[in-house]
Amino acid sequence: MKVFVNQFCHDTEGQMQFYATLLGLPELAQRRSPIYRALDAGEAELGFNSEAAYALLSLDDRMPAEAAPAPVTAYATFMLDSPQAVDAAAAQVQALGGGVIKPPYATYYQEWQAVLHDPEQRVFRVSAAVAAAPATPAMAGG
Repeated sequence: MKVFVNQFCHDTEGQMQFYATLLGLPELAQRRSPIYRALDAGEAELGFNSEAAYALLSLDDRMPAEAAPAPVTAYATFMLDSPQAVDAAAAQVQALGGGVIKPPYATYYQEWQAVLHDPEQRVFRVSAAVAAAPATPAMAGG
């Protein structure tokens, strides 16, 4: 099964470029349209819809009200190859217009991860498995 994950954006091109650069994902140019961009994430496709897609999908009444920062109702986790890749993403995110919410840390479920946001304030995590992470109350992140 292939999963398609889409987000509505103010700037589809900018959002696509942010994730392509931060995560090293190639664009699926054959999917490009005036209101859509997509990246190839292997078994998943990461898509970016312009706000015009709300009407296309009959979701006009579900457009979010402007709030800064927007409430978090869902987030993506991108599994990276190594803890060093997590550190590199956290170090690079601000230069690309995003930000760090929680710097890299060891989780109780044996991952090294960081909680970040993109230029449109959407929250996501980058994470990598580690051989072992001691379980302590200070690592109660999730």
